[in-house]
Amino acid sequence: MATYHIRIYQEGDRKPVLDLFSRGMAEHVPATFRHMLMLPGILLLELGVPLSLLLFSGSWLLAVMSSVTLLLFLWFLARYTWQQYVVTCLRTDLADITKSYLSACDSCFWVAESGGQVVGTVCALPVKNPPPGKKQLQLFHLSVSMEHRGEGIAKALVRTVLQFARDQGYGEVVLGTSMLQHSALALYQGMGFKKTGYFFVNILWKLTGIPMFHLMYHLPSAQDRGL
Repeated sequence: MATYHIRIYQEGDRKPVLDLFSRGMAEHVPATFRHMLMLPGILLLELGVPLSLLLFSGSWLLAVMSSVTLLLFLWFLARYTWQQYVVTCLRTDLADITKSYLSACDSCFWVAESGGQVVGTVCALPVKNPPPGKKQLQLFHLSVSMEHRGEGIAKALVRTVLQFARDQGYGEVVLGTSMLQHSALALYQGMGFKKTGYFFVNILWKLTGIPMFHLMYHLPSAQDRGL
């Protein structure tokens, strides 16, 4: 039996929703840091700079300090990448959740609640310029608190969006998620979403080699189902 229920966002949910979103994005910092360490250019710097300093100066201390400095810089860059994403969202669609998601019938924002606390979120907006002949809904900000993962909340939130899309007459649900969000990718693909391409959020994400995958879920029409 489910120990949670899903409902539409209320203004009183704002703080827990934003806290959950910010914590969820911060969880990706370690994976981003590890990813950056494996980039060919970074590996070359990791090995080349300390070795060069050691050969030219003969100082092990200088070589070690240069290596530590590079690692600290990469950690800062990994954290900054996600912090900037959070800041951008807080200035745009999450600045006024009610206005962004609940002011029209073709968009919505849901929260999963357990024990009187918000433990999950998801929202959806219509795609502004979909391909000709397509009616697409875009899924955003799927997040579940770490303490409540494994309870089926994420799947239930995605199903809520899919059902909403069916009820509103959408033909496709689309979303974007980074290559580093392995559990999210596995969840979406396990539920029937297909990769259709990739893009970079901005130049920083491109420089750090972190693409966002574009995924799509096709909602069969009544004709497709033979009804």
